[in-house]
Formats: sequence, C-alpha cells, structure tokens
Amino acid sequence: MNMHTKLIVTALGICALPFAQATEFADYGRVVRVQPRVEQIRQPREECKTEYVQVPVQQQPQQRSAGGAIIGGIAGALLGNQVGGGSGRAAATAAGAIAGAVVGDRVDNNGRPVQAQQQYMQEQAVRQCRMVDAYESRTTGYDVTYDYRGQTYTSLMDRDPGQRIRLRVSVEPERGQ
Repeated sequence: MNMHTKLIVTALGICALPFAQATEFADYGRVVRVQPRVEQIRQPREECKTEYVQVPVQQQPQQRSAGGAIIGGIAGALLGNQVGGGSGRAAATAAGAIAGAVVGDRVDNNGRPVQAQQQYMQEQAVRQCRMVDAYESRTTGYDVTYDYRGQTYTSLMDRDPGQRIRLRVSVEPERGQ
C-alpha cells in the first residue's frame, strides 16, 4: 500500500470513530468482600405503664323511700283516733301517726338506717404514657468489593451478591487514536 492509500484509510478510520458503537457483554467477577451499610433510624414510640394508687371515693347513701312512712303515719293516725276518747283522742291520734310513720318507714326501707355520705379509699389503675426515642438498625445497602481480571473494584449494591457478581462489560475504542 502506498502512502496516499494509507492516509485515506487512516482518515476514513478516524472519521468512522464517532460512529463506532460500544460492544457490551456479560461476565462474572469474584466477590472479595461484602460490608453492609447500617444506619441507626430514630423511631419515636409511646411507652406506657399502669400503676395502682389509692384514691378517695365518696359513697352516696342509698336512697330511702318516704312512701312507707306516709302510709304508716296515716294508718297509725286512724288507729290512734279510734283508741282515744275526748281530749285524749288528739294525743292518741298524734302518737298513732308517729308510731305508724316509724313502722311504715322501717317496713318500706327494709330496716336500713339513715346513712350519712361516707368516704373510703379504693385502689384505682392509673395509666401513664410518655414518648421515648427508640433506635432501629437498618441495612441500607452493601459495599461489595470484587476482582475482575486482576483489578479490584468496589460498588454499592442493594443486596449481597454472594460469591460472584454478574458484570456488564462494555468495550469501545478510545477517542483520539
């Protein structure tokens, strides 16, 4: 080939370089080391506990009925009115009304005495809560160091690849040659 032909072939080769496409193929590299990347993630959470404390409680007295006293008072007044005579009749009627009211009240309220409001101590569960910071370790990725044809490379990956790593190898001519 003469000098002129060499120049044309070289010029055509240089002009064709921008149009040359890269060739890609798959190959495998040997995994040398896998190091997980771990982050501490703050997780606020509510922590609760139940304590038992003594608290004062007011006990309301049981409701009493007045119906028995009224009916008993009327019946006692009628009986007392029939027992007495003259001026003693008014006293007998009054005494009968009082006695009848007392008996009628006891019968109607089952003999429960009149009670005042009472206070006593009772154990009560009290739940107390507070927010605490909890930390959780999370793996966010893996630094994978691998060997490919005598060269060592490191990549961040989202999973552990195992003993070998699949690689996409791209080959293309250098520019300017």
